[in-house]
Amino acid sequence: MEITSLKTVLLVQTHGSIAGAARALDIDPSSVSRVVAAVEADLGIRLFQRTTRRLTVTEEGQTYLGRLAPLVAEMDAAQEEARGLRQKPAGVLHMTASVAFSHHVIVPLLPTFQALYPDITLDIQSSDVNLDLAENGIDLAIRLAPAPKGDLVSTRLMHTRYHIVASPHYLSTQPAISHPKDLAHLNCLRFALPGLQDVWRFQQAGHAPFDVNVTGNLMISNALALRQAAQTGLGVAILADWLIQDDLREGRLVALCPDFECTATVFDTAAWALYLNRTYLPQKVRIMIDFLRENLQKRSKPAIPLA
Repeated sequence: MEITSLKTVLLVQTHGSIAGAARALDIDPSSVSRVVAAVEADLGIRLFQRTTRRLTVTEEGQTYLGRLAPLVAEMDAAQEEARGLRQKPAGVLHMTASVAFSHHVIVPLLPTFQALYPDITLDIQSSDVNLDLAENGIDLAIRLAPAPKGDLVSTRLMHTRYHIVASPHYLSTQPAISHPKDLAHLNCLRFALPGLQDVWRFQQAGHAPFDVNVTGNLMISNALALRQAAQTGLGVAILADWLIQDDLREGRLVALCPDFECTATVFDTAAWALYLNRTYLPQKVRIMIDFLRENLQKRSKPAIPLA
């Protein structure tokens, strides 16, 4: 039985469908179906239960593929290691990240990355929607969130922290702000996303967290636009440190109530690298994860001008 056929059935399992595996291999789904049928015929067992709507792995398939995956991964790793002794990392790396993180963090690092790895071609899909990796043929996703749950493998790249910020001009038109509860009387610029619109949470060292209900006349679904709205003096926003560190340092924005941690979700958030395969990590993906982790952890903490 050819190794390429075994890799194909493993891809069908990873992507959860014939079509997903076909997209990853850039071949016709009928070709994948023929490979799966041939492997099942050789083994004398059914690996997948197929219906018009879904594909599931049979009990026999779970046993066989569970033993097969680490063997194929070890063969691939050995081949890649041998190849790496004489070849530079190469290939197309399909990535996704939010629009703001792509624009503000990843793109400025690309000249350094491409100087180090000129033979890796990057295909970056910037989207504020969490794209399905299997369905879209994505090798690596960068997500800003609490610790991820689910089937994807995750690696923390850097811790993130949020700040309540406003422009100096806006603050000059408002009463002094000494406590997060004062925000209830201000125009708050909010993310137009479920769970992020009406409540901001705060915590001071040694004290229990508390919520502040916020209101305002502007909601925006994109972090870059929300940041610009805050810069132009439209109100108060909650934004991530990686997005506003230059604004804080250069005085375009001012952090309010800096003695309090704040969030619109949970306090422990981070930038995470997510990928599909638990048994084998391609060299191009591993290189990008290591590069991002090293460079993101070098980012200096912003100097925060106090309101």
